[in-house]
Amino acid sequence: MSEVVVKTRVRLARNLKDYPFECRLNADEKKEIAEKVCKILEKSEYDFTRYDMEKLSQVDKIALVERHLISPEFVSNNAGAVALISSNEEISIMLNEEDHIRLQIIKNGLFLEEAYEIADKLDDILSEKLEFAFSEKLGYLTQCPTNLGTAMRASVMLHLPALQKSHAVVRIGNNLSKLGLTIRGMYGESSKPSGALYQLSNQVTLGISEKAAIENLKNITNQLITQEIKSRASLSSDISVVDTVSRSLGILKTARIISSDEAMNLLSNVRFGVSVKLLETLSLDSIDELICEIQPASIMKKYGTELTVSERDIKRADFLREKLN
Repeated sequence: MSEVVVKTRVRLARNLKDYPFECRLNADEKKEIAEKVCKILEKSEYDFTRYDMEKLSQVDKIALVERHLISPEFVSNNAGAVALISSNEEISIMLNEEDHIRLQIIKNGLFLEEAYEIADKLDDILSEKLEFAFSEKLGYLTQCPTNLGTAMRASVMLHLPALQKSHAVVRIGNNLSKLGLTIRGMYGESSKPSGALYQLSNQVTLGISEKAAIENLKNITNQLITQEIKSRASLSSDISVVDTVSRSLGILKTARIISSDEAMNLLSNVRFGVSVKLLETLSLDSIDELICEIQPASIMKKYGTELTVSERDIKRADFLREKLN
């Protein structure tokens, strides 16, 4: 399944009962919330690195977004905003984002139940010391009404080059809303798909249990996996597709200048080639890591300097040649 499902994410939103929602918090209240959560988690079994957002450079913050460790919205929410990230980058906790607490678990591959178990355990650790805003009628109270209820968003990042090529993704997307799901670009809401990477997530949080939402998402994901793999089978025997895969790898190995959009599309073609055994010297994991590493802020962070767009394109090409040759 890893040839189609790149990552799994489960996110829980929580707010403290005795504080207003984030949009009404003052600086002192934000600091109080962050310190309370950090103090509790310091004594847990988990090892976190703390990132105070107002102390990070813009490049460092965007690099965290590119690795899906914080949300794009969190970048501009500096005052009192804190991110706690585990050493293996599997757990990310945003404090004072849209809600007071956002627990996020990320796993490579399709591991929805396992990700939820970790999120639920962390939720229990915090709820033993903190009182969350909760209504018997509405469930967990959140700043955005669309998250009321479980306040859980579960998602899977899917690589769907075959379904994209056949334009089936558009039809599938139109039907998903009827099933309580939505499909977006790789960075979630308002983002566009890049490199045939899509994020499939639950939309309904009210009137449904966490486990039911996860089961629904997993069932639909398995159906999409089946459709994608079936579509790939016919593509892998098409000589023009085989040629595209080979050319894509050739360009990545030799280019001197390459934009992030071009690199994403070429890496998508190569990832497809690896998944259908057209390319056997590369692994899916190595391609997935490259997809993160070639993003604009990640390139600048790697080379430790501010770069113009043109300079980034040159450094990205250098980096890809070094990694692939």
